Amino acid sequence: MSIVQERETKNERLEVRLTPATKSLLAHAAQLRHTTLTEFLVSSAVRAAEEVLVSPRVFEVTSDAGWTTLADLLDAPAEAPAHHELTGLLRQPAP
Repeated sequence: MSIVQERETKNERLEVRLTPATKSLLAHAAQLRHTTLTEFLVSSAVRAAEEVLVSPRVFEVTSDAGWTTLADLLDAPAEAPAHHELTGLLRQPAP
């Protein structure tokens, strides 16, 4: 968890419903990490969220021109990457 998040006042609540088996599993994992269940859940969720936001794995290309641009960029790794072209392509909203 980042330092900024740790220094912020914790005033938001999140509630979840779990099966007894799931809660037991999570509590056991937290115990093995020598932390509280809450801290284990929060740190695990933050890591998972950061991974989702930082490392997109699926791209949706919605036009022939977009596909051609993406294919050209991927087919030419020896050339300097055209970041502005790829960034523009990935920023286009999905239909």
